[in-house]
Amino acid sequence: MPHSLVLNLLPQSSIPPQYLTGRHLHALFLTLVSSVDSTLGDRLHDSTADKAFTLSPLQINSPLLKGGKGGSKLQYSHQQPIPAGTPCWWRISLLDDTLFGKLTQLWLNLNPNRPWHLGPADLYITSIQGTPQSIQPWANASSYAQLYEEASDVCDGLRLRNSSINLSFSTPTAFRQGQYDTTLPTRESVFNSLLSRWNKYSGIEFNHIAIESIFPSFVNIHTEILADSRSKFIGILGEVNYKILGAIEPIQIKQINALADFALYCGVGRKTTMGMGMARRLQGAGDRG
Repeated sequence: MPHSLVLNLLPQSSIPPQYLTGRHLHALFLTLVSSVDSTLGDRLHDSTADKAFTLSPLQINSPLLKGGKGGSKLQYSHQQPIPAGTPCWWRISLLDDTLFGKLTQLWLNLNPNRPWHLGPADLYITSIQGTPQSIQPWANASSYAQLYEEASDVCDGLRLRNSSINLSFSTPTAFRQGQYDTTLPTRESVFNSLLSRWNKYSGIEFNHIAIESIFPSFVNIHTEILADSRSKFIGILGEVNYKILGAIEPIQIKQINALADFALYCGVGRKTTMGMGMARRLQGAGDRG
């Protein structure tokens, strides 16, 4: 069962920008895990395989920052320190029940007076949101069976409602192609990424999805360069509308829609455990003609 949890945080001292990178937030997550299961924390640290969690960058503003026509983006880099006392939020998604179950004790016994460390700064976790909020679209939970059952298997030819998938790429997103990265959100790159993670964690395997029936229709994206002292990452931000076209079976429509809804939890592309590749389906946000 995938969970998308939003942790509300309050720093007790200023957080320097060099400690707001994906690498340091990844380390903070492993610290949280190790506080309740040190063996699991070590295993996640040492694993090089696709991992059953994703992380967002630390956010200090309202949940959504407008980023282009009809879309939204998150704050993915910080040039200035975050001052003490600034309310922040941080999204953690967990893709399997094993990992969520291991962390249950952390959520249930949350001590708002226990500081967690991000570089030299102390952070308090003031609350955790795990269900949909009107002003916080990144908090949610759903079983895989529910995601699949609620996915539409009908294309409404008049309104294009269920044959239209509007994906917002909210932090820089790139895909591995052989030995190199590509930034183009082709149907193969996006939906094969979703399919791989769905088949790994859901227990409801899709042997084949009708990728040949998915066509990019509306594209409003641009590239961003994210650089730190160790590396440079180039990814796209923005919005792409994909349409399901042609003669296609209802079960294939259902599978594609389930994968699109799953994007909220698993992200797409590379470095999702470092804050990259955050994506979500925008419901009713402009099925483009």
